[in-house]
Amino acid sequence: MSDQFRLGGDLTIDRLGFGAMRLPQDRPGGPARDPETGRAVLRRAVELGVDHIDTAHFYRSENGSVHANTLIRETLSPYPDALVIATKVGPVFGPGGPRQGTPADLRPQVEANLESLGLDRLDLVYLRVGTTRPPHGESLAERFEVLAALREEGLIRHLGLSNVDAGHLAEARAIAPVAAVQNNFNVADRDETTVLDACAQAGIAFVPFFPLGGGGADIDDPGLVKVAGRHDATVHQIALAWLLSLSPVALAIPGTGSVAHLEENLAARSIALTAEDLADLG
Repeated sequence: MSDQFRLGGDLTIDRLGFGAMRLPQDRPGGPARDPETGRAVLRRAVELGVDHIDTAHFYRSENGSVHANTLIRETLSPYPDALVIATKVGPVFGPGGPRQGTPADLRPQVEANLESLGLDRLDLVYLRVGTTRPPHGESLAERFEVLAALREEGLIRHLGLSNVDAGHLAEARAIAPVAAVQNNFNVADRDETTVLDACAQAGIAFVPFFPLGGGGADIDDPGLVKVAGRHDATVHQIALAWLLSLSPVALAIPGTGSVAHLEENLAARSIALTAEDLADLG
């Protein structure tokens, strides 16, 4: 199985990338990280060959002092030619907490990402809907049409969807090409297998936003521990290797604010799971 994927048919990226959500703070409501720590992680990620960074303008510390996009721009701009930066729009954050954005909110959000990242065009923009589970039965057509128009203007190269079901994917594809889908999925939470299958059939990237069981999930199950021992690896490394073994369209974007954890995650690229390993993982 190839270690690379052609995103949208024209951007070749490694299937193991980096998620920027944890750069500003380790957890929601937690203290802000030292910005220099985030810069060190980003520099090391690029040194180790990361060519796909997933971020969002709303990835920031609780007090607003540290922004992921600002760290990315300050550390990596001018960007390497091969680096693909993906971002997401949709949620609106205010004093009462996040709410689902309206179509009118999307252009300002895209423009905010362009400005904070220092780009003239965004490689990939996901429309994020709902919270951690797809809002079944809710139409996204009007919102996706706004992003499709911004793509036609040249502000966006490729479009993606986040937190959607197979019906949403079909609805969006009738409007404009979809290059990637980002849903909650990992070895301990496989509810979105139907969406993965739909992506595989269409050659669309499937990019789990909790590849290591984020959001409180526990992935330290007996199968992972057993396989990790067999490979002298960590359970997180095996969880990433399992994800990449599922399908040629499966990508992973584990996030961290630690250089050591970054290096551990990226080392999962060298782990080849056997049929016995996969049977133990279920």
